[in-house]
Amino acid sequence: MMTEADYYALFEDYEAGRLPAPARADLERRLAADPVLAGRLAEFRDVTGTLSAYGQRLRLSEQLRGLQAAIDAEAETTVETGHATMPKLHISRTEQWLREFWHGHRATMAVAASVAVLAVFGTLLGLEWWKANRQPSAYGYTVLRREVDRIKRTQRAMNKAITQIGATSPEVVNPGKFSGTGFALTSDGYIVTSYHVIQGADSVLIESRDRQQRFRAEPVFSDVAHDLAILRVRDADFQGFGRLPYTVKRRQAELGERVYTLGYPREDLVFNDGSLSARSGFEGDTGFYQISIPVNPGNSGGPVLDDRGNLIGVISGRQMDVQSAAFATKSSYLMRLVDSLSASGATPAYNVPRQNQLTGQSRPQQLRKLQDFVFVVKVYE
Repeated sequence: MMTEADYYALFEDYEAGRLPAPARADLERRLAADPVLAGRLAEFRDVTGTLSAYGQRLRLSEQLRGLQAAIDAEAETTVETGHATMPKLHISRTEQWLREFWHGHRATMAVAASVAVLAVFGTLLGLEWWKANRQPSAYGYTVLRREVDRIKRTQRAMNKAITQIGATSPEVVNPGKFSGTGFALTSDGYIVTSYHVIQGADSVLIESRDRQQRFRAEPVFSDVAHDLAILRVRDADFQGFGRLPYTVKRRQAELGERVYTLGYPREDLVFNDGSLSARSGFEGDTGFYQISIPVNPGNSGGPVLDDRGNLIGVISGRQMDVQSAAFATKSSYLMRLVDSLSASGATPAYNVPRQNQLTGQSRPQQLRKLQDFVFVVKVYE
């Protein structure tokens, strides 16, 4: 298995043109077929671009130091002999200020250069953190976590409900602040939602469409870069969700496929449909699809399914200036995450459904079977 260093060495040879023609062609085929590998190359280019810019700043600093040394030498010659050995240099007011600033702050600037070196290595070590914490909303992309402005239940009633499902200290439970959508990944209590829905949560509550089922849940794994979170029900009375009617698609969906979603942009379950309009997401992100479905705050974490009842994605956000341009994390990334967790032994094996009960059924029939496996995710802070 290739390490991160192996990938960087391979990409360095590729960018520098040192790969033999067969190896280069093979790598380019892999890049076209594997979005994860293409993402690694993009990260490598980001890092090397940062290092290149830093190198240019260092070279400029060396040139400035050389110029300062020449100016200092000229000044010393003038003082000692009374005349310059070189043509007299007329220094402008700005240049004089720069000279005085350099003399007064050269120690500080040396420290700043050291900090810059540490910052570059910090960028290398924290690349995934940096990538994951870029705020998409600043670039015309908005996530769809719904802020709950009004809670219909009183604080006392909510605390009572939390107590009934096993909360140890109802006094610390605040009114729900955000909500989104989640859906069952396995029949034994694992649920998928968007990471940004549960980000910063002190506690999470999931509710069924008829409010007859209400469970405490806790995050067991998050993939920030792909906006995914896996929750698990933590309730002694939980008996399971029953047999899931849908399967998860591991391959890429086709451009133009008819797709639909269920979610909770309001208190009732809402259905919307459309088509898969692009096989990449916002600004070409290959971990996401673009879909032509109108979505609103509260839809985040909702399932996206094709006509045959296969899960193909998880609603994440939308383009701020285009109502129908929504984005969904690809199900292939979800399954890659599930496979890696199962292989690592970090969690029990995920019993993802393998038989689809929705294929060949009408849309209303599909929705009747689906609705009991899609939940409101309420976040408490």
